[in-house]
Amino acid sequence: MEPGLEELMPRLLPVDDCDLAEDFDPTVPPRTPQEYLKRVQIEAARCPDVVVAQIDPRKLKKKPTVNISPKSEDEEGWKKFCLGERVYSEIDALSANENLGIDYMKVGFPPLLSIVSRMNQATVTSVLEHLIGWFGEKKFTPELGRWLYALLACLEKPLLPEAHSLIRQLARRCSEVRAQEESKNEEQISALNLIICLVSRYFDQRDLADEPS
Repeated sequence: MEPGLEELMPRLLPVDDCDLAEDFDPTVPPRTPQEYLKRVQIEAARCPDVVVAQIDPRKLKKKPTVNISPKSEDEEGWKKFCLGERVYSEIDALSANENLGIDYMKVGFPPLLSIVSRMNQATVTSVLEHLIGWFGEKKFTPELGRWLYALLACLEKPLLPEAHSLIRQLARRCSEVRAQEESKNEEQISALNLIICLVSRYFDQRDLADEPS
């Protein structure tokens, strides 16, 4: 090995030339440790000092990204996208032979990071407005709760004026639904409490915070 390469690839263990029998054949499997080391030395000597990879630039081109989410102004499209056709159409029960496990068009797309991370603040505010408008007339659902939480997490401070108004409207609606909750569904009440807490504490809308008990 040349001195320069010795610095880049130092030998782990020093190996001297091996004394081998005259009938040593490097093409057959080694029979002794000395033959194995000699064979490694021969193979290493045949390797070029510099290897240049042959790369096809065409294979480095990124594949086009498929955007499955609706346009920001498509209110009905976003409602169906986030909530699913089942909630959007207010279908409470599933048919006996219906399995919605992987049909996102029916159960709604979850707020995956790959989706919400591509939203700018204008889109986040628009989708939030669409869903809060829905929530103003409809009941609270887990699908709605997941998206409201994700969108609140995407809002950047200081808030845009329209976002400021929207989150206050959302907190008031959550308080109203919570007060009307007759079944005392603890999971739903906890979700409503979380949204109210985010709006009042994180976004500094202290007048909408719950009074300490």
